[in-house]
Amino acid sequence: MFLILIGASIFSLVFRGFGGEELVHSLFTDMPGGKVGAILTVMLVIFVLGFILDFIEITFVVVPLVAPVLFMMGVDPIWLGIMIAINLQTSFLTPPFGFALFYLRGVTPKSIPTNKIYKGVIPFILMQLLLLVILVIWPELATMLPEYIYG
Repeated sequence: MFLILIGASIFSLVFRGFGGEELVHSLFTDMPGGKVGAILTVMLVIFVLGFILDFIEITFVVVPLVAPVLFMMGVDPIWLGIMIAINLQTSFLTPPFGFALFYLRGVTPKSIPTNKIYKGVIPFILMQLLLLVILVIWPELATMLPEYIYG
């Protein structure tokens, strides 16, 4: 785990040193749709990466590359963190790899086939996707309590 953290830190440092942050910033600002297009692209990339990578790699490599640029575009950090967390959880429930599905397969009896597990998570995937849409429409649902507590 520490090797991943050290490697991700070195990668981010080298990436920024060679002007990668400016490249990502220009890519996002030139993207059609502006801030909404950039957020949608980041969420889609993180969703697809969640199929094949663990959350540690995504949070230590991808998020430090895109988050500062999104913050400069005016995205709330708390809202973005919650959106990424829900997005990752949804991708972990989604086949083909679905890490959470493999964990569930390991604790269920052998009499329950894997395709029943896949079918059983469909309502949860749909609920999480609906929650993402709701948080896009009403971001205050994610930021209201932290603002109330911390001002």
